[in-house]
Amino acid sequence: MEVLKSSAAILGLLLTVAAVQTQTSKAQSCTTELTNLNVCAPFVVPGATQTTPSPECCAALQSVQHDCFCSTLIIASRLPSQCNLPPLTCGN
Repeated sequence: MEVLKSSAAILGLLLTVAAVQTQTSKAQSCTTELTNLNVCAPFVVPGATQTTPSPECCAALQSVQHDCFCSTLIIASRLPSQCNLPPLTCGN
C-alpha cells in the first residue's frame, strides 16, 4: 500500500513537472516569435514614414501563433489598471 502511495506521488510530481516544462517551452517560443516582430518597428512606431510593411515584417507576423499574439495583447491591455493608471483608449 505504501509503495502505491509513493508511486502515485512520484507520478503526480512528474506530471506537474511536465506541465510546467510545456508552459515554459510555450512561453519561450512566444517570446522568440514576438522578438522577431522587431523588424516591423519601422512601420508601427508613431511618426513612421514607411507605411507598407516589408516582406520580412510580414513573414515575422505570419510566424507568430494566434494564441501568442492574442495573449500578449490581452496582457498588455491589462497593464495600466494593474499599475493604477487609467485605461488606454486608442482612436483610429
